[in-house]
Amino acid sequence: MVPRLVNFVRTRQFAFRCVVIGVVLAMLFVWCFGQLASIQLLNGKSTAEAATAGRTLKVPVGARRGKILDANGAVLSQSVERYTIIGDPEAAQSFEPIDCTPQTQGNCHQIDGKPVGVKGAAAVGRMLAPVLGMSSMEIGAKLSVGGHYAVLKRNVEPNVKRAIEKLNLGDVVQGQLCQNRVYANGTMMGALLGGVDDSSAGVAGLEQLENGELAGKDGYKVYQQGNGGVEIPGTQSQSVQARDGSDVKLTIDADVDWYVKKVLVEGKQKYGADWAIAAVEDTRTHQIVALDDSDEIEAGSDQAKLNVSRAVSQTFEPGSIGKVFSMAGLMQTGLHQMSDKFQVPDRMDKNGQVFKDVLPHPVSNWTMAGILQESSNVGMVMASDKYTSAERYDYLTKFGIGQPTGLNLPGESQGTLHGPQSWDGRTRDTILFGQGYATNVLQLTNAIATVADDGVYQKPSIIKTVTDPDGHENAPAKTPGRRVIDHQANTQLLDAMESSAEHYQQFSGVDGYRVAAKSGTAEVSGGDGKLSSIISDWSGILPADNPRFVVTVVMSNPQGSLGGMTSGPLFKQIGEFLMQKYEVPNSAPRKGAIPVQW
Repeated sequence: MVPRLVNFVRTRQFAFRCVVIGVVLAMLFVWCFGQLASIQLLNGKSTAEAATAGRTLKVPVGARRGKILDANGAVLSQSVERYTIIGDPEAAQSFEPIDCTPQTQGNCHQIDGKPVGVKGAAAVGRMLAPVLGMSSMEIGAKLSVGGHYAVLKRNVEPNVKRAIEKLNLGDVVQGQLCQNRVYANGTMMGALLGGVDDSSAGVAGLEQLENGELAGKDGYKVYQQGNGGVEIPGTQSQSVQARDGSDVKLTIDADVDWYVKKVLVEGKQKYGADWAIAAVEDTRTHQIVALDDSDEIEAGSDQAKLNVSRAVSQTFEPGSIGKVFSMAGLMQTGLHQMSDKFQVPDRMDKNGQVFKDVLPHPVSNWTMAGILQESSNVGMVMASDKYTSAERYDYLTKFGIGQPTGLNLPGESQGTLHGPQSWDGRTRDTILFGQGYATNVLQLTNAIATVADDGVYQKPSIIKTVTDPDGHENAPAKTPGRRVIDHQANTQLLDAMESSAEHYQQFSGVDGYRVAAKSGTAEVSGGDGKLSSIISDWSGILPADNPRFVVTVVMSNPQGSLGGMTSGPLFKQIGEFLMQKYEVPNSAPRKGAIPVQW
């Protein structure tokens, strides 16, 4: 009897447990069914939207930055397709290579046909190392941190990115499209071209000046991504096309600038100068054909981004080249003609101030043209006795001295020219021969180009055209010129400058061509604050009988000092190159020169 009772109790307990389990399973089923119904029927739309949102990306589409071209269309600066290789550290750390078998072919991992041999970030490092040209340990270290984003390498070429794609690391490593700015000519125009930052925005030089035209406007696209960040076909829902930047063509001729750079670097070494700068301007268009210096800074480098081109920023006293502008004013105000006669000593005292010529000489019978040829400071002071302070200042400004050039180049200095009210008794006269104010090579070159252009001042230009992505070419509007001195006075001034150039014919002459020029030498303050530094310069028009170019060369502390014997020979080299390159016809013989002596 007892065993039957025990079996009965056990049976009832077992049945009870089954019922309980059944009830629990039934309740679980009801709950699951309810959740399924809720997801599918009640919240199905919002759940689907959340899933879609989770795999939907808004990806920027970068605009290609425009090119900077020289006057002939040669590329000076352009953006090329590059990639930044990005790794997902957490995905890398859980990475397990798939051995290559007939069944896994096309989705497996190996190195030189052999198994990877390790797991995690170390495995990814081993696979990427030969492709990226990095050590596996370096890559592994970059992937052994937290998070989902680690830059493995920047500026990777497209062929490297394609090689990475063949490694089947889509969930772990991806390539992000970017741009890399490349420059064609090393140190030529280095700081003048400037550079761009990591976002491809211009931060220095012409890259900064024309950033608005070059940059373009980024677009974007919205799509859903699958495994490995790959776009799911047919899921793109929105897009705005990127607008590429415009191409900017300069007035600078790269061939000429390359040669000018070469002459400056060699000239600096030959004469032991601290630096040398030069500018070449087309006198017919007032376009800058070359602008460079002896500094060897590569375009796009950190130096180029942090420094301003010396050819743009450097200011200096022009020395005796300033006599050209003073003589222009003397003639235009009717005080003198170039044929007027003077008896000029080598020194004079005026109101307690002593003025001397560079070299001692007896009292000499010179015309105004002779004063310019001999570069006599004393003669300038004598001839300017009735030339007022206001007129002295006025004609310097009319030639653009101390005034903005209109080029608006980053870091460009407009020099220093104080008004007459701030001049002391000596400065009032040193202004006549290029001391007491500072200019830059662009101002000085354009001022001499005014003489080459029959006395008409025209603002210089360095941008030739801007071509938008649709191929529409636009040239900057030209400002009207203004006459500074009349034709008769300018003709006399050009004649006197030609006599001045003949004074240095053996050093600075250009065979077969007449040159109108003026040299300058000025003592300026050195690092010790004393007049211990020398500026030697030369600015010339050639051919003098049919002006085509103005070339200005400036050197600091050259051995030899005098501008006609240091900067002048560099002018000669550049001038010969220009005449040959542009096939300029030889000059006609000079006739009827204004006498320099009487």
